[in-house]
Amino acid sequence: MDASIRHHSPARAQDWTTAVLVLWFTAALCGSAYGVFQAAGGPPVMIGAAAALPLVALALAAAGLPALRRHLLAVDPRALVLVHITRVGGMTFLILHRHALLPAAFALSAGWGDVFIGATAPLVAAATFGAFTRATTRRWVVAWHLLGLLDLVTAVGLAVLTSTLPAHVLGGAEAMRLMGGFPLSLIPTFFVPLLAILHAISLAQLRAAATAAATGRTNAPAPADQPEPAAAVAV
Repeated sequence: MDASIRHHSPARAQDWTTAVLVLWFTAALCGSAYGVFQAAGGPPVMIGAAAALPLVALALAAAGLPALRRHLLAVDPRALVLVHITRVGGMTFLILHRHALLPAAFALSAGWGDVFIGATAPLVAAATFGAFTRATTRRWVVAWHLLGLLDLVTAVGLAVLTSTLPAHVLGGAEAMRLMGGFPLSLIPTFFVPLLAILHAISLAQLRAAATAAATGRTNAPAPADQPEPAAAVAV
């Protein structure tokens, strides 16, 4: 790769990433504020579309743009994990359930799942670089990421079920309207897909490391304060 491109691409990629995140959050915020995600007695179609579209868009972009894949694989893996600390905010679901504002079927699973992932994120971040060199550690870190993804998928699934099934089945179909309003609709339309994307990037990095280890190469992403080895962005 040309030296000038190698030098400037990370900065441009960072700028593009920031711009996309700002536009995405702004769109979700405006939709939430104007009630776009409120489901009038039917399935939460708009919330589902808003949650799925970023995942599909990134998958298609990464599949077609090798430079994007290299950029994602080069992101500091510790930062990707530490962002999940924010999931301790899942206590909000537990508090709302305690005040009978969210049904137990959704709130307890989503709340405790997020709290567990958020509370253990610092430990996983500390073990992340070891996961790139030690297979045993890598398996534990991969399991954590898969558990984090399962928590997100389960939360979305339960939110849909409690919104659409009769109230006596899972309880609180009417209460789940709260999730479609401001500001809670920001959770399924921005934060859930964003966190799922971060899990996916981390798993892709670990998969690349496992592949590299199997072929006798070193493929651990470099810490943010160290020069990035050429092999770290190989796809």
